[in-house]
Amino acid sequence: MHDATGPRGTTTADAAPAVPARPAPLEGLRVLDLATLFAGPLAATMLGDFGADVIKIEHPRRPDPSRGHGPAKDGVGLWWKLLGRNKRNLTLDLSTPGGRDVLLRLVAGADVVIENFRPGTLEKWDLGWDQLSAANPRLVLARVTGFGQFGPYARRPGFGTLAEAMSGFAAVTGEPDGPPTLPPFGLADSVAALATSYAVMTALHSRERTGEGQVVDMAIIEPMLAVLGPQPIWYDQLGYVQPRTGNRSSNNAPRNTYRTADGAWLAVSTSAQSVAERVLRLVGHPEFLDEPWFATGAGRAAHADELDEVVGGWIARHGRDEVVAAFEQAEAAVATVNDIRGVMDDEQYRALGSITEVEDDELGKVRMQNVLFRLSRTPGAVRWAGRPHGSDTDSVLGELGLTEREITALRDGGAL
Repeated sequence: MHDATGPRGTTTADAAPAVPARPAPLEGLRVLDLATLFAGPLAATMLGDFGADVIKIEHPRRPDPSRGHGPAKDGVGLWWKLLGRNKRNLTLDLSTPGGRDVLLRLVAGADVVIENFRPGTLEKWDLGWDQLSAANPRLVLARVTGFGQFGPYARRPGFGTLAEAMSGFAAVTGEPDGPPTLPPFGLADSVAALATSYAVMTALHSRERTGEGQVVDMAIIEPMLAVLGPQPIWYDQLGYVQPRTGNRSSNNAPRNTYRTADGAWLAVSTSAQSVAERVLRLVGHPEFLDEPWFATGAGRAAHADELDEVVGGWIARHGRDEVVAAFEQAEAAVATVNDIRGVMDDEQYRALGSITEVEDDELGKVRMQNVLFRLSRTPGAVRWAGRPHGSDTDSVLGELGLTEREITALRDGGAL
């Protein structure tokens, strides 16, 4: 077990010294999470991890589908435990007059609303930007959709898979003679969530100067395009279209995964010229350094077959621990290809406190990813895992000043 408190409220054996308890950096910020599956809710989770009061608003009879995605234990969806952490849960049917009125009352005291309905849906319910900003001129409204709020695709159903395809990611992923490859997890949604949380904080900083809120229009297809690097300018200036290269890179070599004598897989990267030189010396082939083509990453990439043969051959004759130790001593870049079992046991993740343990009323102790980064003075924390559907409805409405009779009337009318 770990034995020291780190700067994320985690316990790690090698953690930095404990910091005094201070308010979390986003304490006092209220976020209304109206979104589902997955980018919008994950952006709200990231804000909640650093102290924002996130109120998750779900339909009374159609909960967030992530509650039923993936494996469950004792009927409890595990993905929701991650996505719903640090959120209070309120049920509200926004299409009803009662639900609309309650939302506007919540908006009046909120800082951020995150939604991912198809464009026009909130407006259909008379809850568009005009109505929300009238209730709170300082509100930041983050609208997270597949294709954005306008354009020919705006009203199409949009999911991260489509963004991974449209952005160019799938086209460059996979083996050269194989099909375009999609990731086996929500990559585009996760990248869009990061971008949305950044956009929200940017808009909030602007509000501090102007006193006015604004709309964030986040199209999931755009953050994926942003992280693909120089492909647009390569094509614009050279007509170059990056091909699929499998685990290799068209920019440098050796860069691949290699199997060790004891069956482990290791990843090697030589983006820096000096690292490439160290690797070839380590594996006993310094003669490659004298080749004119070895002096550039592109030159080395053109000779990837030769480099993979000598690097892969050397690694195949040694065990994993021996290879890692030799690379570390040579100051060359290597990492084990972990499955999730390896991640949970990895000593570096353990030192960083990257996996945290949380007490949960439904499942007992649960482990999940910790908050995204460490702050030295005002750390974030996973305070609780995702809670049952609607579990905080009465308490949140009570904070608005609604009486038990009013709450009962809303529930009887189908608004809750």
